[in-house]
Formats: sequence, C-alpha cells, structure tokens
Amino acid sequence: MSDWRPRLIASDMDGTLLRSDETVSAQTRAELDRWRDDGVPVVLATGRPPRWMAGIRDVIGSGTAICCNGAVLLDLGGLTVLEEFPVQPEVLREITAGLRAGEPTTWFAVEYGDQFRHEPVYQPRWDVNAPGVAVATLEEMVARPVAKLLARHESMPRDAFVALVEEVVGDRATVTNSSTDALAEISARGVTKATGLARVAGDLGLGPGDVVYFGDMPNDVAAFDWVREGGGRAVAMAHAHPEVLAAATDVTGTNDADGVAAFLASLPRS
Repeated sequence: MSDWRPRLIASDMDGTLLRSDETVSAQTRAELDRWRDDGVPVVLATGRPPRWMAGIRDVIGSGTAICCNGAVLLDLGGLTVLEEFPVQPEVLREITAGLRAGEPTTWFAVEYGDQFRHEPVYQPRWDVNAPGVAVATLEEMVARPVAKLLARHESMPRDAFVALVEEVVGDRATVTNSSTDALAEISARGVTKATGLARVAGDLGLGPGDVVYFGDMPNDVAAFDWVREGGGRAVAMAHAHPEVLAAATDVTGTNDADGVAAFLASLPRS
C-alpha cells in the first residue's frame, strides 16, 4: 500500500486528535489544512454529543461530524442535526430494568444530544453545572427516545462492568466504551461509528477503501473493522486500548505526540 492515499480522513477526538489538554496542536491543524487544500475532507467520529462540538469548529470548520457514537450526524457549520438514530423508550425501559435487577448499584444517565439528564446518585465527570444538564428520575429519562443511554458503576472494574452490560443488553442495542471508568455507552441496535462513517462516505461517493480512520478506544473498533475489511487504513494511537490495537492496520504515535499528523505526513500526496 506504499502508493495508497486517502480520499477521506476520519478521526476520533478524545485521546486521538485532541491532546490531553483538549487542544489540537498547530502541527496537526497545519497537516489537516494541507489535506483539505488537496480536496480531502476531514470528518470527526466521536462519542461526544452535539452540545460539545461548538469549540471544534475553529479547527475543523464546516463538514459533517458523527456524534454520540453514530447516533447523530451533525452539520458542524450550523451545528444542526442532519439525522438521528435513537434508542426507543420501550428498549430503554427493558434495558434499564434488566441492568438494575442484575446489578442494583448501576446508575443511569441519558444523552439527548442537546440535553443531558442523570439520576441523582449518578456522578457526571464533566460539565456538571453546564446548561442543559439536570437531574431526573429514571422514569422521566426513558420516556422519550435518547441518542445514548449511559450506565455507570462506581466500584466494578471497567471491563467486567461493560461485559455485564453486554450480557444483559444482548441484541436489543449496541454497547461500547470510550472511558477508563466503568461506563457503558448504549446506542440503538446496529448503530456505531462505522454506520455513521459509512453513511457520510457514501454521500461523498466513497467506500471504506478510500478512508483512513484514527482511534484509540473500544468505541472505534467497529469503524476500524469497516475500514480495514474494505481495504482502507485503520490507525491506532500508540496508547490505544488492546482491542483497538488488535483491529488496526497501522499504529502511530500518541495524541500528545501528534500521532495523527505524523501518520498523515507519511502518506503520498497528490
């Protein structure tokens, strides 16, 4: 693949494109600008909701972002939702009841995209007092469709808890993880970053063989599989989760070492 070059660049944000201080380095900005000037679009694929995307526009500019692990396609220019693939209330009620019965100290929150609700005992790690964030009962939270259901445990190891959630959820929804905490992210059945990426690429007349995708956590594995199996490049960060490293075609440096920029700079240019 020495002469291969992408026609679409896609990247996870946290732990990948963003440094640990949540900035994008000047080197990475310049490299992305060079590819865009060559006509190669840049797409973000993140677990973050739309309400967390305003600041990234200074780096990426216009284009489509895949948010909430594929549940929301967002136009970055206007921060407007293009498509949504939510978890429906009946599925939410089944899953939360099953998890609460199996592990009573599982606590829940929901991401609507522009709003976040959590049980009183659930401990958010970010934007605790931000606009749109509020406490609600579980009954209130699951009364309407959500972009993402979050299940958290404060004492179980991460991998053990995610495995428990996967067992309870079964094929009713998609379970993944992008945190070092015992936090499971639950999306509608079949919805992943891969499905979002396939939709965006297809709209551009492209397929997986045209894509280079960068990621570091288990919620990137579905996109890695889609890109790799279609002949593209699935690039893991050096510090990536073992599941991501196992699914990768290539490995680059860490996010703090500008691994995305370094890999892109190594590829042939038009």
